[in-house]
Amino acid sequence: MKNMFKKSLVLAISAGIAGLSFQAQATNGYFAHGYGIKAKGMAGAGVALSQDSLAAATNPAGMVRVGSRWDAGADIFIPDRTATTAWGSAGNATSTTYDGNGDGFGESWFLIPEFGYNRMIDKNMSFGVSVFGNGGMNTSYSSPIFSTGATGAPASNTNTGVDLMQLFISPTISIKLDDKNSLGMAVNLVYQRFEATGMTDFGVANNGYDSSVGVGLRVGWMGELTDTVTAGFTYQPKTNMEQLDKYNTLFAEQGDFDIPATYALGFAWKATPKMTVAFDAMRIDYGGVKSISNPNNFSVDGSATSAGFGWEDMDIYKLGVNYQVSKDLVVRAGWNHGKQPIPAGETLFNVVAPATVEDHLTLGFTMNMKGGAELSGFYMHALDNDVNGVPGGSATGFPSGPTTPGSFAPGAANIGMSQNSFGLAYGKEF
Repeated sequence: MKNMFKKSLVLAISAGIAGLSFQAQATNGYFAHGYGIKAKGMAGAGVALSQDSLAAATNPAGMVRVGSRWDAGADIFIPDRTATTAWGSAGNATSTTYDGNGDGFGESWFLIPEFGYNRMIDKNMSFGVSVFGNGGMNTSYSSPIFSTGATGAPASNTNTGVDLMQLFISPTISIKLDDKNSLGMAVNLVYQRFEATGMTDFGVANNGYDSSVGVGLRVGWMGELTDTVTAGFTYQPKTNMEQLDKYNTLFAEQGDFDIPATYALGFAWKATPKMTVAFDAMRIDYGGVKSISNPNNFSVDGSATSAGFGWEDMDIYKLGVNYQVSKDLVVRAGWNHGKQPIPAGETLFNVVAPATVEDHLTLGFTMNMKGGAELSGFYMHALDNDVNGVPGGSATGFPSGPTTPGSFAPGAANIGMSQNSFGLAYGKEF
């Protein structure tokens, strides 16, 4: 039964993505900064402001408010990843800086597609489906980084890197309770894929890609508090995923890599007839997934206490503005802020997952065309942010040197990232 379900879900996913990539959307930790091109132009704010048929990814209660429509789009995501590590004998450590960007499509830049469809069953109920990448992480270093040799130099003959992607297909029911309130529920059919290379110090040979599937849920409410203020709330419990068998020692609980729980509260204020201001406060419970939150103690045995990335829970704030310039043009802007989840003492393992960005600035637009069609676009820049490792007490962020040649201590790295992303979507009402 398990294999039959997995095969059916993989077939559905294959049809949905048509061979396109959903990788490397690391922004709020490893989650995307927003879902849907319109929301992305407002820094991801959308819990109380649904604008297209990707709304189920943020708050499924909003689908009944967008009417019958479909949307298809894609964005180009360009992260810039760096890491500096220190190696050598005690008191004589030297540092090396590595470029984690790889080369070309799938390493230095990524195509992120999205699709949504929503149909009104009657004036108070809709059924739809949203297809989107939840997030992901990719690093593609041009050399090995970790050490297994007696000299302290990286001894692996394989370049270090990871590739994580997560794809959601979310059938959604949304209903209006009355003129002011709506509820929604999305069933999340999830597929994830992972590969790690050049990580023999963590007990992992180059095992190639492994994948797993899972089924989760997102629920939401949206209600009009006054004539100008709308509120929303959404909750997604932790999604239990199948184990990644090829990485049953790298990840805790025999290769378990579940999707963390999230919840968010949002408000949308129609400040003027032409301008709407939206604000979301969101939490991602990275601490609820052991393979993400366990400290990196270099015990890679697949047990419940096996080494993790050491990530902490993340609080995120999204502020966006939507302004109607004319009947045919809407412009948007936004700011997304969240303290990055990597403690300074956990940076070494996070060389492969340097999700350090904290601030995103966004712009967006929608042009109305004939026949109920729209063309929307956005641009996002995530400001560069670094996290410097602290073991050994060095002011530069490196240890004074490993205690024995060839060894290293947790946190003996400086990591950083910045990002750029832009995209377009075509939508049509019917």
